[in-house]
Amino acid sequence: MKTAVLLTAALLAAASPALAADGAAARQAILKTYQAEIPGFSGFDAGRGEALYRAVVAGSDPRITGCTSCHTANPRQPGQNAKTGRAIDPVAVSANSDRFTDADRVEKQFSRDCKTVLNRACTAQEKGDYITFLMGQ
Repeated sequence: MKTAVLLTAALLAAASPALAADGAAARQAILKTYQAEIPGFSGFDAGRGEALYRAVVAGSDPRITGCTSCHTANPRQPGQNAKTGRAIDPVAVSANSDRFTDADRVEKQFSRDCKTVLNRACTAQEKGDYITFLMGQ
């Protein structure tokens, strides 16, 4: 039993660099998709992404005043849905390597959360800036 646990741990450790590379490639593919939607694209900016993450917005629900209402001021920490109380995994890539790796899921989250938090859809620039910020966290 102990040997099986050690073998499993060794296999997971050996696979980690490959999994991380796959995640990075998936995030880059998502960013390229957003880049293609922006005429005269001049780059994504982590500073703008952080400003969006930390922005305080007066919305229709007083429990949700920005991304940090659910994700906390520290994106490396777990959060909690402000409406339901459901636990949310950290949004920072360093704390959650699965973040921003599934294009359909990313788009679903942005579609829902931008409307909830900002009362509008996010632009491709905002999405790319936001992901760029959280890739560095």
